Amino acid sequence: MIRKAHREDLTRMQAIEVSAGDAFRGLGMDFVADDPPLSSDALAAYADAGLAWVATDSFDRPAAYILVRVVDACAHIEQVSVHSLHSRQRLGQALIEEAGRWAAAAGLQGLTLTTFADVPWNGPYYSRLGFEPVPEDRWSAGLREIVAEEAAHGLDAWPRVVMKRPLSAK
Repeated sequence: MIRKAHREDLTRMQAIEVSAGDAFRGLGMDFVADDPPLSSDALAAYADAGLAWVATDSFDRPAAYILVRVVDACAHIEQVSVHSLHSRQRLGQALIEEAGRWAAAAGLQGLTLTTFADVPWNGPYYSRLGFEPVPEDRWSAGLREIVAEEAAHGLDAWPRVVMKRPLSAK
């Protein structure tokens, strides 16, 4: 089931992010794996604004989550994390579809994200879901700011890509 995230979910969401991050160790990306999860305050801000959803197990415990924010008339996916025990169950895809439905209802133009270009469960995965790379000369001001923030955090140590999907794509 997918539902809006609640404050009671925040600790579990942090554990999901840590679990999901561990997969980067196998690619020599320990810096990414060691990055601490978002703070409870940051997650609460998304939840309180209605910009966080969770995919839950049969006991209504979060197994995956997505965070979005509005950037230049698009729903920008800030984070999609799936607990390693629940990977390969299409929970990330279901969350992205839910965010797309929300964005369409809000009158937004599309879904955007930034991600690692060559990590199999990042760039190639999003391509399979209908996202396409956005050339740098077509980045909006908001996307440029996000890319700069990520670079300042050290994420540009590996190839990154900005991607967009129209809301009508499945």
